[in-house]
Amino acid sequence: MTESKTGHDLPNELAGAGVIDTRKQGVWLLHNPSTNQGTAFDREQRAALRVRGMVPYRVTTLAEQATAAIAQIRAKSTPLEQYIGMASLQDRNEVLFYRVLVDHIAELMPIVYTPTVGEACQKFSQIYRSARGLWLTPDDVDDIPAVLRNSPFRDIRLIVATDNERILGIGDQGVGGMGIPIGKLALYVAGAGIHPSKCLPISLDVGTDNPALLSDPLYLGYPHKRLRGRAYDDFIEAFVRGVREVFPRAILQWEDFHKDRAFLLQERYARRLPSFNDDIQGTASVAVAGILAALRLTKQRMADQRIVFAGAGAACTGIARLCAIAMRADGADEARVRRALFALDSRGLLHDGRPTDEPHKRELAVPRAVMLEHGLDPSAQLSLLDVIRAVKPTVLVGATAQADTFTEEMLTTLARDVERPIVLPLSNPTSKAECTPEQAIRWTGGRAIVATGSPFADVEHGGTRHVIGQANNVFIFPGVGLGTAIAEAEAVTTEMFHVAAVTLSQLVSPERLASGAIYPHQSELRRASFAIACAIVRYASENNLGRRVAAENVEKLVRAAVWDPAYVPVRHT
Repeated sequence: MTESKTGHDLPNELAGAGVIDTRKQGVWLLHNPSTNQGTAFDREQRAALRVRGMVPYRVTTLAEQATAAIAQIRAKSTPLEQYIGMASLQDRNEVLFYRVLVDHIAELMPIVYTPTVGEACQKFSQIYRSARGLWLTPDDVDDIPAVLRNSPFRDIRLIVATDNERILGIGDQGVGGMGIPIGKLALYVAGAGIHPSKCLPISLDVGTDNPALLSDPLYLGYPHKRLRGRAYDDFIEAFVRGVREVFPRAILQWEDFHKDRAFLLQERYARRLPSFNDDIQGTASVAVAGILAALRLTKQRMADQRIVFAGAGAACTGIARLCAIAMRADGADEARVRRALFALDSRGLLHDGRPTDEPHKRELAVPRAVMLEHGLDPSAQLSLLDVIRAVKPTVLVGATAQADTFTEEMLTTLARDVERPIVLPLSNPTSKAECTPEQAIRWTGGRAIVATGSPFADVEHGGTRHVIGQANNVFIFPGVGLGTAIAEAEAVTTEMFHVAAVTLSQLVSPERLASGAIYPHQSELRRASFAIACAIVRYASENNLGRRVAAENVEKLVRAAVWDPAYVPVRHT
């Protein structure tokens, strides 16, 4: 490890180049989104770069271009048309795309990412316009480094890769799953300021088991059933080796894998290259952040909570793991933690008397002694309502992708025993939420503290307006990615996501908390990402996980690495 004397002693490559040197001229510059400035090229540049006469006469500013661009997007008639419009802008002029996205992040986040990106993934082959990122197929397994070297940029620091099998709540989307890595990396750039030239979306197109896609004559992906077993493992191993060889400074985010593979890949490769799974760790971090923020409102301790999880997949497993870490950090011993966490799958409560072949479910199993302590019969198949009645949870988390999982009887029962229950229906998209915020608030007599995974309107109840915060992973992963990249961390640990959760929970203003919101407004995304990145750099330095940075230099180091979308001079060489 090296000691940093000042923030400026460390390289600042993450913010991008201050000047673009290129051998291209004329139409090539205008057709390259990284160099195209359109009517913002001044007279001198138009002459030097041979684009004079190729754009209209007037020289405009980036701000003027952005005003026109957002007006064009708003004129589109549907969210999908707006998505296509934003994608087209990104393909034409990258700086302008990010200027518009940063300036209107709260408005455009549902367009470039969930929920609209789900529809875009489903219709990918029909709306495809141009290539972005890389696709790797089983045909490439023996030559993956060569394909990775086809990336237009060499110094990649962040990769988001998916095998497309569990896209949001809509399942196997084959080649269309590429919309998720593209959208996630757009939020890395807009949310944290990592330069777009440092980001690479990758689709591991190993086929699809979606019969509608395989029978579609327009389907653009690898036209075979999904790779499975040893062949799949060998493909992933070749991919990881290729990343280590070609992009040795990159952090890899595994995205939207089947839960069985998600846990396996996270455990297998976490120490071989800095990597994490946002569906497990990012979801956990944003959920725990919301719980911690809500506890600021109720004046309670994390160690005293009783938490019930509807769902036992990647999301709830990750949240349960991080809740345990947060409870221990608040002074709870192991026995207390084991008495506090209860998870249910489609067959009911997980407990140590119920056999399961899924390792992640075994770690969620409730001990028999705890069941008896709560009056739960280990020989019965226990429903969510049974557990709510017995446990009297202070926190109810849903990640089932099943609408109407939380019923009126469940929530009225919950509110009978808990003054301010925390209710988190986290499933995406909106149609999959376990209940609506309006239902949760009405069924608990206006006492529930509610946040959702998808965007919902605020709720009026009994003359009080309840602001509904969104438990969106975008509050977590951009800051974690920026911080680990700056720190050059050798691993992305679960403890880092606890650090991120604690940091985010403290950023919710007293005014928003008083209105019921347990997350910052999305317009504050860059502020949140900056704070989390600083916290991650400090943690990595203090725990010998990366470059050593003096505490007084952390903020200026992170600030120097943040890219704000602006044109830089383009020079012909």
